[in-house]
Amino acid sequence: MGDSYFRRLDASRFSATEHTGGGWDADEQHVAPSMGLLVHLVEQDRDHRREDGLQVARLSYDILGTVPVGVVQADVRVVRPGRTIDLVEATLSHDDRPYIVLRAWLLTSSDTQRLAGTKVPPLEPPSALPAWDPTTIWPGGFIGSVEVRRAEREPGRASFWVRTDTTLLDDEPVSDLARFAGLLDIANGMTVRADPGAVTFPNLDLTAHLFERPTGEWVGFDTTVSFGPRGAGLTSSTIHDQRGPIGTLAQSLTLRPTV
Repeated sequence: MGDSYFRRLDASRFSATEHTGGGWDADEQHVAPSMGLLVHLVEQDRDHRREDGLQVARLSYDILGTVPVGVVQADVRVVRPGRTIDLVEATLSHDDRPYIVLRAWLLTSSDTQRLAGTKVPPLEPPSALPAWDPTTIWPGGFIGSVEVRRAEREPGRASFWVRTDTTLLDDEPVSDLARFAGLLDIANGMTVRADPGAVTFPNLDLTAHLFERPTGEWVGFDTTVSFGPRGAGLTSSTIHDQRGPIGTLAQSLTLRPTV
């Protein structure tokens, strides 16, 4: 199938490869690559409509269901156009059934270098963390396509870096942001609180807030997983590139004991 997550078939249709196989069911897609694909499509739509290169400040995904490893259809529309701010919605569907929707806030760039700063501490670099094989816990083509370096303090609490040499699309360049977004959904599975064979905890959504554009191949996470007493959970992370922290990430979980 090649070394990419998707192959473009035409302007709006894409064929998922075996590298998108999910951790809960290898015949279904892991949504992480779809999240990166949607960012790529939002950026293409932006650059087709305007020349000022609005930056992405928020990515908010709703996961509406599972999807097999197959052909998906994309749709992008501008919900709220503006001179300095746009709200854009992008949807991926399979057999006319939407399975993931992104709403992205895009805003104008300005020179705020003199104000820049954060109290969020940087992560140790990838070279300082031990290699960890996530396929010891998770099956699927997507998990098999990534490299992870992780320092786990305890189940449900860890810092880790992730990268992949699998491209998002065959023969089509994508931005660092799209590639970065295509790895964000991995956060929920990199420091599990419970054995996935005893309880499933898929996420219903993912929201990332960004105060800087990512660069480089590594995506860093400082992650905490919380389980509540009534079937809900939360995976929350600060997200980093190798320069330092660049934003936050949250995923709502539905907890489903199986034994």
